Amino acid sequence: MRVGLLGLGRIGAFHAATLAAHPLVDELIVADPVRTSPYGRPGDPFDADAVVIATPTGTHAELLIEACRRGIPAFCEKPVAGDVERTREVLEAARGNRVQIGFQRRFDAGYAALARALRDGELGELQRIHMITADPAPPPPEYIRLSGGIYRDCHIHDFDILRWVTGREVVSVYATGSNRGAAFFDEAGDVDNSAAVLTLDDGTLVTLQGSRYNGAGYDVRMEVAGTKGTQVAGLDPHVPLRSAEGLQPSGAPWPDFVSRFRQAYTDEIDGFLRSDRSLCSIEDALEALYIAETAELSRREGRPARLHEVRTTDENEVPRVG
Repeated sequence: MRVGLLGLGRIGAFHAATLAAHPLVDELIVADPVRTSPYGRPGDPFDADAVVIATPTGTHAELLIEACRRGIPAFCEKPVAGDVERTREVLEAARGNRVQIGFQRRFDAGYAALARALRDGELGELQRIHMITADPAPPPPEYIRLSGGIYRDCHIHDFDILRWVTGREVVSVYATGSNRGAAFFDEAGDVDNSAAVLTLDDGTLVTLQGSRYNGAGYDVRMEVAGTKGTQVAGLDPHVPLRSAEGLQPSGAPWPDFVSRFRQAYTDEIDGFLRSDRSLCSIEDALEALYIAETAELSRREGRPARLHEVRTTDENEVPRVG
């Protein structure tokens, strides 16, 4: 097939190499206003059998709508759009077209093993979940100003994989945060350390922590505990942890998210090219965004918040970062 790729930034460049090496891709057409790639040729990326969108967040909605208008299957990095209302607009425009959103943790072997263990009863009845996403160093100030905040930008991955692993829905969130580092987080209305308690629709409690200052390395884990046992995704030889009793991982810590999820990024593109259905739909992305919006509402107002508040509230009334 002929595939178009929009965007050659960090993840776009990775996708370019993946697509160029894929056995189903005969031709790769790339488009970026400032970057070039040794993979593929410049041209109109919509003159293709499928399109991969890896451009800046603010362009996703418009490009997805254009792909759907032309009837071209589209893969797009998260998020679909910067807010709920625009995401709903893209959802309506995409009716009848295949769109897959890039939540790569669904393709990670550890998270897949957790989902199977729960589904097959290996862990018994679900009792509690703990999740963590921590970056080794913060993004630049200009990124933070446009990111939408740590819950929308970073923890939305946790929210999506929580739904995918458990098959449950979040009903309420009690979120908080603090600023322990650079002033530009506070200036953007954001936080650099986060914590939240989420309640699932079966009463299961989920604790969540995050940080932009995890200097030991990139740390992403999900611990699922049931009546028969506990399993953890992300507790591998590269996890940036050291036991107080002296035990330590055998490998160097993960330096960033691309290194940690390299195989998952490759597998999600393979899934997009081979499948005749979306493996992570716009509806899924919207549900994760609802959770993120609820977390941000809770953090800003200092109270527990329920998802129905952002589902039924006009978008203009939902608090925004900055």
